[in-house]
Amino acid sequence: MLGGYMISGRRASEISASVEQAVGSGELAPGAVLPPMRELAATLGVNPNTVAAAYRTLRERGVIETDGRRGSRVRARPATAPRDAVRVDVLPGVRDLATGNPDVALLPSLTEALAAAARRNAAHPGLYGYDTVLPELERLARAGFDADGVPAGPVAVTSGSLDAIERVLAAHLKPGDAVAVEDPGWSSLLDLVPAMGLRILPVALDEEGPLPDSVAGALADGARALIVTDRAQNPTGAAVTGPRAAALRAVLAGHPHVLVIDDDHGHAIVDLPLHTLAGATDRWVFVRSAAKGYGPDLRLAVLTGDDTTLDRVRGRYRLGPGWVSRLLQYAVVHLWSERAVDPAVVARSYAARRDALIGALAGRGIESYGRSGLNVWVPVADETGAATRLLQAGWAVAPGARFRVAGPPGVRLTVSSLTEHDIEPLADAVAAAVRPAAGSRFA
Repeated sequence: MLGGYMISGRRASEISASVEQAVGSGELAPGAVLPPMRELAATLGVNPNTVAAAYRTLRERGVIETDGRRGSRVRARPATAPRDAVRVDVLPGVRDLATGNPDVALLPSLTEALAAAARRNAAHPGLYGYDTVLPELERLARAGFDADGVPAGPVAVTSGSLDAIERVLAAHLKPGDAVAVEDPGWSSLLDLVPAMGLRILPVALDEEGPLPDSVAGALADGARALIVTDRAQNPTGAAVTGPRAAALRAVLAGHPHVLVIDDDHGHAIVDLPLHTLAGATDRWVFVRSAAKGYGPDLRLAVLTGDDTTLDRVRGRYRLGPGWVSRLLQYAVVHLWSERAVDPAVVARSYAARRDALIGALAGRGIESYGRSGLNVWVPVADETGAATRLLQAGWAVAPGARFRVAGPPGVRLTVSSLTEHDIEPLADAVAAAVRPAAGSRFA
């Protein structure tokens, strides 16, 4: 059952540490079945309640999962082994379409923005007790939210989208609660949710966003939160349309206490209109990141939401990091004020690459998707085989296992580094790698 590994310990903390250490070292593989609690208690000579407490701790840390009579087992992707470990090593001479980075040529120079931030700091040094959100940044963020139809609410700043989502989930949910998440979806989010001790309920999607029936099913199964990517969905490129947003709002109308989180990480790289679910329930948050449009190392996201949620997030943030560096806030204020990025230009550049690749693949009988953002999703029957063959042909792509819970297999290709001369050779390589079997979509 455990491949020869012996769980040890007399206390719940020692037993859970023994299992967690073995999972982290690889001695306990993903999917390994743990002994029934009474059996392990008898082996260790402890009370069954002690083992139950250890297993509960492991579940809350995202290491194991329990499935009724099937017992407890190590998660297929335990929190100690992040999905980024499911990757292809990019060797010298291989083109990297796997890591998901934006085109550096489309990112603005940060030289003047950081210099402006330094000048502001020299005039007014950042000290304890100052506002955690710069008034100028709050005004600019609020103006952007208003222009996109995001409901009124207070503004907070975090160190990126994932930081915001984690803090919002922690503000309302407890270990064991279920979260409805897009499948396929953002790999880091699929790691974060179980690492917080929360359960993932996968939600199917198509090019217009989450499917209403799938969302309704997740809510009926007890989801206490729903996370939706409004545009540039990773990995499929889906973007929520007006009719889809209306249908999802109709579903959510019957669940007014569900926490809804809108992730608009594609801000500044898409030109599709925003159709948000913000305000569809009593508890909601809208998150907008600076990473994709202005630089991944610019670790800043602005968010707004209902008063209770934002009050909890801001209060807890003050007890931890305190605030996001005002130097970074000054830099973003400069970039936004100077309109350092033209979203229409950036969006057209990425769209041209996506559309060219999708068209070339269609001409070879290969189905693919990418309505917005940086990525193209190609359904395949055997993603490991497809990724391996592409690597041999000189192209590194991301295996779909990084992004899936229960959905069909596929591979993700990031188009940001492609030139027009790459399209035909890449399409030839993909066609050769995925034939003869064709995969299904991503829903």
